[in-house]
Amino acid sequence: MNLMHENLARAHMTARLGEAQKLRQGHQLARAHRLTRKAEQAAQQARFALARAL
Repeated sequence: MNLMHENLARAHMTARLGEAQKLRQGHQLARAHRLTRKAEQAAQQARFALARAL
């Protein structure tokens, strides 16, 4: 009986760890998208500044 409870707890913990990992991956992906957008905006501003300087 105790072994069954341990297995159930282990399965539950594994599922929670999997959920946490997916959430973390989602956050990392969202952060990467934000950083990419910021880099694109900075490049665009640099192009505008260069065009104004010429």
